[in-house]
Amino acid sequence: MPSEAPPTDFSVARIHETVLQMLGAGVLPPVVQAGHPVLRQAAALFDGQLNAEELGQLIHLMRSVMRRAPGVGLAAPQLGIPLQVAVLEDEFDVDPEAAAVRGREPLPFFAMLNPHVRPSGTASVAFYEGCLSVNGLQAAVARPENVEVDFTAPDGTRQQRSFSGWQARIVQHETDHLHGILYLDRAELRSLSNNAEYSARWAQPDIGRARQELGFLPG
Repeated sequence: MPSEAPPTDFSVARIHETVLQMLGAGVLPPVVQAGHPVLRQAAALFDGQLNAEELGQLIHLMRSVMRRAPGVGLAAPQLGIPLQVAVLEDEFDVDPEAAAVRGREPLPFFAMLNPHVRPSGTASVAFYEGCLSVNGLQAAVARPENVEVDFTAPDGTRQQRSFSGWQARIVQHETDHLHGILYLDRAELRSLSNNAEYSARWAQPDIGRARQELGFLPG
């Protein structure tokens, strides 16, 4: 298991100032890359650091950055903001065979604050993952196949939702970002591939061939 990350050293005032500067810049910010300290700190719980309008603007900005990348999720720390806010959306057209094997169903856009994820059942499954904050690499990660998530919606209501398959993977990946965890912390490191090698060799619906030839997760 990844070690516990230290809490962010950003004050409430600094978080607020950072967000306002970003919102006022008039351009989409870059995605913070691995090696930046904000990705290795536990983000602050959202507790009114932003008013409703500012939060709405931040979520809109995060959605725009996610779609530009393109990606299926983005956490506030990936923009250099150590706050427990994440956006998720998976509306991509994917190969039907791969979608079936991976349990990948469309995920309409939503935002979550202060999520708490817990496994539902004992089943786990491993697939390759990438990350907008780890450019050029992918690796296989085993995660619970089904999860339940408690979170606060942007309107302040508490919600509980269940996710399975690829949706559960996205939710877990983004929640990890809020706790200073990168997917590489959970990855089978012998599976690590750059994007070109992954596309050429391991982009099958499942990881069976990669597992055999790279020698990880022996079955």
